[in-house]
Amino acid sequence: MFRTELCDLLGIEYPIIQGGMVWVSYNELCAAVSESGGMGLLAGGSMTPDELKKEIRLVKAKTQKPFGLNVPIIHPLSNDLINVGIVEGVSVISTSAGNPRRYTEKIRESGVKVIHVSPSPELAIKAAEAGVDAIVAEGTEAGGHNGFAEITTMALVPQVVNAVNIPVIAAGGIANGNGFVAALSLGAQGVQIGTRFAATHEARGHPAFKNAILNVRNTGTVLTGRAIGPVRCVRNNLAKMILEAEAKGATAQELFKIIGMGRSRNAAQNGEVEEGTIYCGQVAAIICELKSVSEVIAGIMEEAAAILGRLGKICEL
Repeated sequence: MFRTELCDLLGIEYPIIQGGMVWVSYNELCAAVSESGGMGLLAGGSMTPDELKKEIRLVKAKTQKPFGLNVPIIHPLSNDLINVGIVEGVSVISTSAGNPRRYTEKIRESGVKVIHVSPSPELAIKAAEAGVDAIVAEGTEAGGHNGFAEITTMALVPQVVNAVNIPVIAAGGIANGNGFVAALSLGAQGVQIGTRFAATHEARGHPAFKNAILNVRNTGTVLTGRAIGPVRCVRNNLAKMILEAEAKGATAQELFKIIGMGRSRNAAQNGEVEEGTIYCGQVAAIICELKSVSEVIAGIMEEAAAILGRLGKICEL
């Protein structure tokens, strides 16, 4: 029912891509999403090349369906990680945080599809000109690293759809059938979902990390580091310290000192939910329980079908 151009491009059943979340997106989550009909992504940004190779092979042992890899272009080992993805035979490489011209031609010549994450129409146009196969238009509601433009998904997606001639994937603030249908109505060919998949049994996150996501309500997330690189995370002790420092006019060096190293890993893997950085989207406010990946995807499809049925009745009036 919901087969789009993106499904044909990537060879997937449902137009749902799992965000490549560092310290969370490993073989268990990636394989489960692909096996359930979507496109799972490994988070190359939190792995060494050798670790990535092992994770790719573990995914292949669990599913025969297409899956991919996310690599931040600014990562110091981005070239090595991309090489591993190509050699080990991933179907898709999703790039982010950098100039897509750096790797797009190389990836496509290897026969692998390229998706690039863009937080603004201008950057989406540059990615399309670089030759990527699809664009993820990610709004400021999304968890993790955000764009400086701070454009919401509702405003961003139709602008990107109008600006490029390749499939657009909506990201930021999507966790259920409502968001899925809304994204398609804006012209997107699919959605990328992060936070909802972080709160699943298959995600490799500490129980305290997952509970922190489940406990988010209303304004429970915040953008920090606006001057040096916006990050949306759970509003905890660390986030409050960063916000207070920003309000007092802290320099970039002072902010980096507060943020420190390994904060996101400590939160996701070690359960340091007050002094660590919990990457989390605003949509967490409607996520109230852990589910399996298959339950999440089936639920989205069922909800979307029901919504379209209801809208169809309204149109008949």
